[in-house]
Amino acid sequence: MSTEENRTRSKTRLSLYYLAGYLLLGGVGLVVQPRLALQLLMAEGDYGSLMPRLAGGLMVALGILIVQIIRLHLDVLHATTLVARALLLIIIAALYASSNDPLFLVLLTIVGLGFVLTGASYLSERRRG
Repeated sequence: MSTEENRTRSKTRLSLYYLAGYLLLGGVGLVVQPRLALQLLMAEGDYGSLMPRLAGGLMVALGILIVQIIRLHLDVLHATTLVARALLLIIIAALYASSNDPLFLVLLTIVGLGFVLTGASYLSERRRG
């Protein structure tokens, strides 16, 4: 593998730090202070505290898996993270369409940015590979 390929691969892996960051930080926020976390995400609906805490726990668990993908250089799973986020973006868009809650626009932005960062790096890597 050339130096250029290593640099490209590291860009794709670096983009996953953003994913791990929002999963871990957002997840802990939802577990520890669900009302504050939802307020920071501009939620207008009343979501109680149980479901946001469950969602936060799931986010932390996924964040741990992403950290392992980064740490173990599991490049073969980069495309899988893109597929998972594409599905999530569709679901979040549908939730926004049915609720008009700005929470889902914020989530679309957060997840969408990571999707674009990883996608662009991944496609660049594939073209060179």
